[in-house]
This record gives sequence, C-alpha cells and structure tokens, in this order.
Amino acid sequence: ASMYTEIQRERPDGGNILTHPDYIDGNPDLIKPKKLLNPVKASKSHQELHRELLMNHKRGLGVDSKPELQRVLEHRRRDLLIKQKKEEEEAKKLQSPFEKELLKRHQRLDQLEKEQEKQEDHAPEFIKVKENLRRTSTVTGDEKAA
Repeated sequence: ASMYTEIQRERPDGGNILTHPDYIDGNPDLIKPKKLLNPVKASKSHQELHRELLMNHKRGLGVDSKPELQRVLEHRRRDLLIKQKKEEEEAKKLQSPFEKELLKRHQRLDQLEKEQEKQEDHAPEFIKVKENLRRTSTVTGDEKAA
C-alpha cells in the first residue's frame, strides 16, 4: 500500500495515466504524426458495401433482406431436401420382412463371392491353368455331341 501512495503523491495531475504529446507546443521543427489509415476501410469493396448498406437503410430495407430470386431458390432447395428425406424414410418403413431377408441373403452371397475370389488369387498358377483346361475340354466335348 505504501508504493501506491508514493505513486499518487508523485502525480500532480490526479492520476491521469495518459501523457500529453510533445507536438502540441507548436514547435515548427517537429513533424506532426498523421493518423494511420485503416486498410479495411480504405479498400474499395468495403466502401462500396458501406455505401450499399447506407442506401438500404435510407430506403428502409433491412440487412437481412435478400433478393427475391435468391429467397425463392433457397426455398425450393429446402423443400427438395425435405421431400427427399421423407421419401427415404417412407422407403425404409415400407420394406417388408421378406425384402429385408432377401437383402441379407444377397449381401451374404456377395461376401462369399469376394472370399472365393481372394482364395483364387492365392492359388498357384498351375492350378488356375488346369481349371481353364478342364473348362475348354468340357466345352469342346459338349459341342461335338451337339
């Protein structure tokens, strides 16, 4: 607490932390600082946007208002998404137990086929060639009989 009281005694201006600049004296030799420009406010796009907002405010249009075409397109897009979701839900509900069972069997058959392909890929080359020879010999034998 003693440090604080000493600091308070040293300041005759009543505790004002801000210091006054030296260039107010009117010394002509000193270069007076200029205020820096804000690059955002200096940009053309920002100025145009600001001008447009002022015009809309004068006309009484809100910031949230969008062009009519954009509102209609967003409304259609939203309706289309809702319609698609409803159709998907109805399709899921309408699946009978028979259709579900068929789907399960189809998935099992696909899985078995994939496993067989993997096994065939690991088989030696001469076994694959031998199987191909058997197929061609049975096909030619069947063709002669016909």
